Amino acid sequence: MKPQSWIRLFVKIWRRWVMGSEWPLVKLGEYCCKIGSGATPKGGSSVYLDAGDVCLIRSQNIYNDGFEEGGLVYIDEVAAAKLRNVIVEHNDILLNITGDSVARVCLVPDAYLPARVNQHVAIIRPNKEHFDARFLRYFLASPKTQILLLNLSSAGATRNALTKSMIENFEVPKPPLSVQVFIANILQSLDDKIMKNRQINQTLEQMAQTLFKSWFVDFDPVIDNALDAGFFAQNLAFSDELRHRVELRKAVRESDNFKPLSEDIRQLFPDAFEEYAEPVLGLGGWLPKGWRYDCFGELLLSTIGGDWGKDAQDEKHTVQSRIVRGTDIPDLSNGQLSDAPLRWVEPKKLKSRQIEVGDIIIEVSGGSPTQSTGRSLFITQLMLERLGGVVEPASFCRRFEPKSYTLGMLASIHLKKIYSDGKMWEYQNQSTGIANFQTKFFLDAEQVLIPSNEILDTFTKIVRPFIEKSQNNEQIELTNLRDTLLPKLISGELSLSDINTDIPEETLI
Repeated sequence: MKPQSWIRLFVKIWRRWVMGSEWPLVKLGEYCCKIGSGATPKGGSSVYLDAGDVCLIRSQNIYNDGFEEGGLVYIDEVAAAKLRNVIVEHNDILLNITGDSVARVCLVPDAYLPARVNQHVAIIRPNKEHFDARFLRYFLASPKTQILLLNLSSAGATRNALTKSMIENFEVPKPPLSVQVFIANILQSLDDKIMKNRQINQTLEQMAQTLFKSWFVDFDPVIDNALDAGFFAQNLAFSDELRHRVELRKAVRESDNFKPLSEDIRQLFPDAFEEYAEPVLGLGGWLPKGWRYDCFGELLLSTIGGDWGKDAQDEKHTVQSRIVRGTDIPDLSNGQLSDAPLRWVEPKKLKSRQIEVGDIIIEVSGGSPTQSTGRSLFITQLMLERLGGVVEPASFCRRFEPKSYTLGMLASIHLKKIYSDGKMWEYQNQSTGIANFQTKFFLDAEQVLIPSNEILDTFTKIVRPFIEKSQNNEQIELTNLRDTLLPKLISGELSLSDINTDIPEETLI
């Protein structure tokens, strides 16, 4: 089919969907003050700064569920002045117009202004007398509209692209402005709740990380016990690292807001340190008495690479399984839905790869120049249920099966800590342009501190509720509610009298 014919067919399909709306259809270009792409500063990436006065927004910053700060770069005032035709203003809609991320759309928070955009991003500035920018963004980000924009971008081209003409001629429903505000308020209130829930989940995970650091990196309870027992008064030849930690802990203990651990937990910890054989570990070679280091592999019963299966059933691939990829890990970690595909797999392969509660999925291939491999996911019961019960890691991931739930919890938090510390870069190599995680080297070389069983059990009892609460279904339920309401509100199928949610009444005004 010729490109022109394909586009005419697309327009027919598009009209069939949106004509069900009670609102009139208008061409976007007729109600916008500006539609146009940005530009790359002269000198390209050589003029990018890690911090500065003016943000340069690129396609990697734009997602349908919001603005992503990761990878944001800055330019100086001189470079910004040369891009004065692509200044981002309050309530501008940014739309990705090329490449794999084409059609992603968001509003930029005012905190990132002043800003410019590069040539892969278009600015859509609606006339505020006719369109609420939030309503228009919700419409462009809605699942059906996204499919249509993606199809339009691939018409007659070797590379996905949305042209200025395509955007200007794209038809959108135009309710009265008051109705647009009403719809945007409802959807934004749900988005605000989703964001708050996400922040709570991140706080819960951070609480687990903070406790891990206090107990197993800084050794706070052991230092407290050792100070109370007079251990450091023996004038032993302690390392400088341990002496420094003791002085820091003394200052904390003397502060007004110091809260010691409960006595029953403190009694589980030793009140002395001993010199360890390997000086590069611990505090200059000193460890809590009775604790030891072991290689990461000793925490596991087994490890095996993932599978990809088939997209259709055949005589060998007879079981459906959810396949978790590295790209799914961030959303799943935050208690969100992911796009993990459902595929057909072989029962024989599934037997050794099926994920159970307490397992860890780790990404072992992929990455990027700014993101190492080694992202990991600890599997809870709620997460497993949400994924459908039958789950496998994808081909570029591995299953780590711990020897126990408590060791799995310790291993998981250890993995997240060394990833956030940047240590995972030490365990990857570059091959044919793809970064690969050196699993065997990691399992043998990475050392994990092992406390007593009683301390490990107590740590797990404290941390487990944090992890499981961060995986509750509230965020997904809110997302489903928003995504269900969105097309109905935009089409006019639902009105104010039809809304039956716990959305605060003031948001509906």
